[in-house]
Amino acid sequence: MNIGNASKISGVPAKTIRYYEQVGLIPPAGRAANGYRDYDIKDVEVLRFIKRSRNLGFSVEEVSNLLDLWRNGKRTSADVKAIATSHISQIEDKIIELQSILDTLKNLTSCCHGDDRPDCPILDDLAGIGEGMDEKQKPKVRSRAQ
Repeated sequence: MNIGNASKISGVPAKTIRYYEQVGLIPPAGRAANGYRDYDIKDVEVLRFIKRSRNLGFSVEEVSNLLDLWRNGKRTSADVKAIATSHISQIEDKIIELQSILDTLKNLTSCCHGDDRPDCPILDDLAGIGEGMDEKQKPKVRSRAQ
């Protein structure tokens, strides 16, 4: 089957399939007599495996390792679990980081009047105004109209 059909059946865009070939995640496809890439059902199964892995947030390198383990009949499930456990830890760290970002943005937006005044604590924070200073040392923000 051509790349369009492999894409449709696997749910992986053709451009992404070409990228996976380029980075070595999948081997280059064989070529049909007309020069088009030629895929079989096994290739589609691999593409589905990759798609599911990527949807779970595994990196290309992690997917490559998982593919190697999937293809290896002598693998141990402990090796697979180690990759998944490490990935869980990375996700948990990212959740903590995102929660901190969310909390900061909620705090900044609650401090912003959101009216026609030019003073804006959100912009002040982004500009780093007052970082490392206590409240008495922070400069007063002046509007351009003053």
